[in-house]
Amino acid sequence: MYDLNQKTIFVLDHTQYFSISSEDYIALDYLKGKTGPSNDAIPSTSSGLQFSKSLWTCSVESSIEYCRIVWDLFPRGKLVRFIVSDTAAHIVNTWKFATQNMSHVLNAMALVGVPQRNTQSSDYSVIHGLRAAIEALAEPTEQQLNLMQAAENTVTTNEKIPNKGRVICVTSARDNPSMKSLEDIFHNVLMQQNTLAMTQKKILSIDHCHLVIINVVPMNVDTLVTNRKQIDLSSCLSTEIHTTSAPEISNKLTHLIMSHYDLASTTVTGIPMKEEQNANSSANYDVEILHARNAHTAICGTEVLLPTSIKEGAEYETVTLKWCTPRGCGASDMSACPPCLAQHRVTPVDVTSRPSSCLINFLLNGRSVLLEMPRKAGGKTTSHLLSARGGEIFIHFLPKTRSCLEDPPSISEGPGGRVVDYRISDFAAFVKIHRFVPLKSKSNCEDNLHRTRDRLHKRSRYFPLTLNTTMVHNLQRNMPWLSNFLRKIAKEDMDKTDEVQCQQNIFELYTAASRGELLPFATMNSNRLKGIKKTEQYRLLCAELEMIIRGYATNSHHKVILENIQNVRAACGDASIKAENENSRDSSGKSIIRATTDSPLSPPHSMDSSSNNASILKANKRNLINAGQRTLFDIVINVERSQNSKRPEFTGRLCTPTGQVAKLYPDFGSKEKEAGSAASVATKDETLPIKTDGSSLRS
Repeated sequence: MYDLNQKTIFVLDHTQYFSISSEDYIALDYLKGKTGPSNDAIPSTSSGLQFSKSLWTCSVESSIEYCRIVWDLFPRGKLVRFIVSDTAAHIVNTWKFATQNMSHVLNAMALVGVPQRNTQSSDYSVIHGLRAAIEALAEPTEQQLNLMQAAENTVTTNEKIPNKGRVICVTSARDNPSMKSLEDIFHNVLMQQNTLAMTQKKILSIDHCHLVIINVVPMNVDTLVTNRKQIDLSSCLSTEIHTTSAPEISNKLTHLIMSHYDLASTTVTGIPMKEEQNANSSANYDVEILHARNAHTAICGTEVLLPTSIKEGAEYETVTLKWCTPRGCGASDMSACPPCLAQHRVTPVDVTSRPSSCLINFLLNGRSVLLEMPRKAGGKTTSHLLSARGGEIFIHFLPKTRSCLEDPPSISEGPGGRVVDYRISDFAAFVKIHRFVPLKSKSNCEDNLHRTRDRLHKRSRYFPLTLNTTMVHNLQRNMPWLSNFLRKIAKEDMDKTDEVQCQQNIFELYTAASRGELLPFATMNSNRLKGIKKTEQYRLLCAELEMIIRGYATNSHHKVILENIQNVRAACGDASIKAENENSRDSSGKSIIRATTDSPLSPPHSMDSSSNNASILKANKRNLINAGQRTLFDIVINVERSQNSKRPEFTGRLCTPTGQVAKLYPDFGSKEKEAGSAASVATKDETLPIKTDGSSLRS
């Protein structure tokens, strides 16, 4: 109920050091004909006079801006207190709601004033303020007082009232050991305060305190204090340290407030405004606003893309939304807008800038502004709405999908007339199979529920919603064996008989794929299959069957069927499955392929050499003897193979030595060679006399 941001206390260092200049000079421009005051203490440049704020002024302005954002976004419930520390702790306001406003704090700070630079005293310290902050955290708020009174009236109630808070200390230290000493002192005082709260009823013990120390230095001045993320010093105290220059305190506190109160930043871009000096021309300006982070995280839909950027000088991201044409805020004008999903208060980051004031006045005058954001697929869409009611400005998140207030679409007709092939009957059957019923036996319900949940999760991992997105369920009507195959696969107690029947179905699928038969699709969109080859269709079908089998796999028989489907998928040209099979293939892998692709009438495989035919026959005879342990399908296969093995062997193979290839028609080549050699001899005899006569003529 109570978070750390329920109570926030600012401890401002009011020692002499904070009276020095921040070294961030601001130039003063005078109108023509007027000269500025002659004061040698004010530095001047060629363009005119300039001045700089003190460290104290920068700290006060940034702290008050922090509480302004808190009170704008959270009018009630989030309390902020200020404590000024110099020679003693000065309480600026209390936990009462009457002092939780800007006017009270500003008037008190005006009375405090800038620290005196020439004062010399050793009593100036920020420790006084830290002690007072711990005492203030122990004081109950108005809501906590009501709980304490209710607890006193109820004797049986022993509930502890929660009490947490955050202390933000703005100070300046020399080095890290000084910061460590400050943390140790704060921790000791916190433990003492909790011990004291155990003996007194009017104060509360502090459950947890978050100490944020901001070390402030002038501009362009180096410091020995390093930044440190949040750490836990004990169970009741966590601390973090930030070092920043005086002009950047405001940006640092803006960055911290986003994490302290879970806020988000939105920059409205492209706001058309008339120029202040020339009313006839206009320019586009940007305004940054803060709001609850839920205004961005409530987005529903996958096509939404939030454009983010980091503003110059900032440490956080801001969402950039574009200004749309404004409209009125009346009932007739807002009727066209869809109902919003969430609404949150907004406040500008720079409330004194001219663009921010123009936007605020524009909204407070009864106008509303739509904000655009880009889509992933291109184009833009309206995502947010800015409007004012009761003097407060709200940001509304508009839905990106169908509103919950509209009538649900008819699932038989399809939303928008687009999707009409939902698997309604299949889904109803799936729900009917997985119904939960109470058990009559006194078994362990938790284990049974966990086992059932795992089963439902595994089986629903792949469930296509429409017939147009699945091949298996689209082919059930035209492939009779497919429905029986799916029923066998869905059985948890699948046995050997079911496995054999599934292997027969897989063989039918392999036969159809090897013949190049077309798959008999009934209702699937023909455009989806246009240009897809037959082998690719079978490969996709096998891949989908593999996903279904993986969802139902519970025993070794499912594993055998899964491996057979993978083999058929590899035979259809799936390179990934081929690589897996080649890496894991062994002697058992060959038998798996044979069981997948063989039919009872298939002849013996070519991979079986004549040397192991005898061993195969012996094995078949042995299997026939043990037929009582085998299925009818195995017996038929063995009988057919034994009959095929009785065929007479090829004579050439019997005459050929082992290891050599038998030749078909071995005498065919030798007869041709003999005829050719005889013809060549006769030709030589006829030409010899001619050659002799020729030689005599030459002589």
